[in-house]
Amino acid sequence: MIFVLFIASRFYRMAIQFRIWLYDKRVVRNRAIGCLVVSIGNLSCGGTGKTPVVEVFAKSLCQHGRKVAVLSRGYRSKERSFMTKLIQKFSSKKMEVPPKIVSDGTNLLMNSEYAGDEPYMLASNLKDVAVVVDKDRVKSGLYAIDEFGTDTLILDDGFQYLSLKPHINIVLVDSTDPFGNHHVLPRGILREPIKNVRRADYIFLTKSNGGSHLKHLKNFLRRHNRRAEIIECCHKPLYLEKVYQRGDRKPLDYLKGKRVATISAIARPESFESFLEELGAILVHKVHYADHHRFTQQEIIDFINGAKHGDAEIIVTTEKDAVRMPRLDRRDIPMHFLRIEIDILSGQESFDQCISRICFL
Repeated sequence: MIFVLFIASRFYRMAIQFRIWLYDKRVVRNRAIGCLVVSIGNLSCGGTGKTPVVEVFAKSLCQHGRKVAVLSRGYRSKERSFMTKLIQKFSSKKMEVPPKIVSDGTNLLMNSEYAGDEPYMLASNLKDVAVVVDKDRVKSGLYAIDEFGTDTLILDDGFQYLSLKPHINIVLVDSTDPFGNHHVLPRGILREPIKNVRRADYIFLTKSNGGSHLKHLKNFLRRHNRRAEIIECCHKPLYLEKVYQRGDRKPLDYLKGKRVATISAIARPESFESFLEELGAILVHKVHYADHHRFTQQEIIDFINGAKHGDAEIIVTTEKDAVRMPRLDRRDIPMHFLRIEIDILSGQESFDQCISRICFL
């Protein structure tokens, strides 16, 4: 089995490098669409804390007077119906299907099922920022420029999207588990080889705790990219908010000494659970699902029953999971999500310079 994964990984690596070579040599050309493009992505599969970083960039750029739109592919968002696709395919008039508009910068226009959980979460938290979903981000970018007067596009999860030419490439690296076993898929967790971090203009070390291992990680990254600024940041819990009663918030010290049940469907739930324990919560019941899992009513009912069996006083989930929670009439145990933001630990000056650089490009 290991040999099969090794061979598959080698072929995947060659395919990725060949694709990048085609763009580098201009055999396949990427598009510049007359608008500033900031790409935010990573080398590994999930779990780097990308969405809060996209959020802080969008807010900072808006505060500096930019008209911002976030472009997402809408991973696991609901597709158009099979019949609609069939009609479009065989129609005598080829219709250009517009991208999904999750937010026009003023109104939230879609639910999480159709938008995808991360675009919906961004649209809920970002005022004055349009959020547009389409696999073809050249198309969605042009749409944002034409319809919303956008002058700055943020590509959410854009490091591997080579069709649209970025002005600035930002790569996120999880400092707790940077590259797994250093192999690409399917043998490892990497989408492309580590050496490709050389394309980055800025490297964000997320989930940083200031440990001594960061010096070795920075030196390792410097061997592959000497020009990129490296910025350390962590995910900072802000407050608890009720899942079914938005705006109803509680301070973090509410968790101290509480018996807590957790449910999550994220790539790395351990960091979320460690946050709760650091805040004084006693975790009595934990349930994990695969990343981006969409919960059913029965799953939530079963979880609540398990939480009650463990004498839990409160249920806590992540903000990303909260947008996928089905509506329930049961209120046996209060259900909250943990609101988190990015906190710059070191490299604040580099971050400010990055924002200024974007604004004056």
